[in-house]
Amino acid sequence: MTVWDDLVGQDRVQQQLAAAARDADTLVTAISTGEPVPPGSKMTHAWLFTGPPGSGRSTAARAFAAALQCTSPDRALGGIPGCGFCDGCHTSLIGTHADVDVIRTDLLSIGVKDTRALVRRAQLSPAVGRWQVIILEDADRLTEGAGNVLLKAVEEPAPRTVWLLCAPSLEDVLPTIRSRCRHLTLRTPPVEAVADVLIRRDGIDPERAVSAARATQGHIGRARRLATDERARARRAAVLKLPLRIDDVGGCLKAAQELIDTATDEAKQTSDEVDGKETEDMKTALGAVAGGRMPRGTAGLMKELEDKQKRRKTRSQRDSLDLALTDLTGFYRDVLALQLGSRIAIANIDAEDSLDRIARSSTPERTLRRIEAVIACRRALDRNVSPLLAVEAMTMALRAG
Repeated sequence: MTVWDDLVGQDRVQQQLAAAARDADTLVTAISTGEPVPPGSKMTHAWLFTGPPGSGRSTAARAFAAALQCTSPDRALGGIPGCGFCDGCHTSLIGTHADVDVIRTDLLSIGVKDTRALVRRAQLSPAVGRWQVIILEDADRLTEGAGNVLLKAVEEPAPRTVWLLCAPSLEDVLPTIRSRCRHLTLRTPPVEAVADVLIRRDGIDPERAVSAARATQGHIGRARRLATDERARARRAAVLKLPLRIDDVGGCLKAAQELIDTATDEAKQTSDEVDGKETEDMKTALGAVAGGRMPRGTAGLMKELEDKQKRRKTRSQRDSLDLALTDLTGFYRDVLALQLGSRIAIANIDAEDSLDRIARSSTPERTLRRIEAVIACRRALDRNVSPLLAVEAMTMALRAG
């Protein structure tokens, strides 16, 4: 077992990161012993991981962070850092290493205030490890102001601080930031590789693992959820039936409302338990007495918490809708493949009857317009258009073709 085991189908990226980790170890050793720093190091202070959803951007960043903190004796004998067993590797991977900060957001964006706190943290020297590592999993969610705050830290980093930024594409990151990072592109993992991980690591039945990996087209996280969560399978099955339920205007509007209701319910289920505990913890911290009124001067803090929870619920609803739109895009991709006689493997093999029916009743041109309608809906949601209006427009376009 090494820190690279969960990085599926990314051999080229793994080799680059392993080489950089080896040079990083040499660099730290040279600094600590006062020896000259070897030239031509593959290590740098800022990295940008991009790739499609499910490709393993954050997994690659976490594995690299663990390799940078590796303390295995074997590395001094020419071995590659990242043994997976030493204290540095283990604590980095499980999220308890004092010098590895993983930043993710369940809100719609990352603001200036949070980014400034992160930059101050990055200026500190490593407490126990060999490097101070900051993993920003949602670099694409930085506001423009937050990006400008981060730019200064990336331009002038502390001597042993490493920034690991993750985003879907280069265009999702400010040009001034990405120009100062070493860029690594991850690809969608092969279906076979994803299925192998589900079988080997999660103990999932081989047939179900292959089906989930194919249905999610190589998205590791979604494949695991689909293979292990009955509700996820039921939700996906309902989405794949939508193209057969929009023969008239009433069907379009009803299908749109059901998509919104499902996303809202999922967001509510996800957030209710977290919000309740968070609220109670805040009241306790502010000195509230059970059944009594809140202390004076705390209303602002409670209002700030409520606003944060509301934004988090909105993000959760958007994520649920985005998942449904991804499933719809995959459905029409399969329809197009059938219409064109493509040899590409059908992802939604469990909906083959529906695929055949839609393929026979339409043309490739109409299918492409339907895919464009789904993409337009996603763009509208990104622009904060009312979710119900955006989805209704999409279902009407799917019917019209």
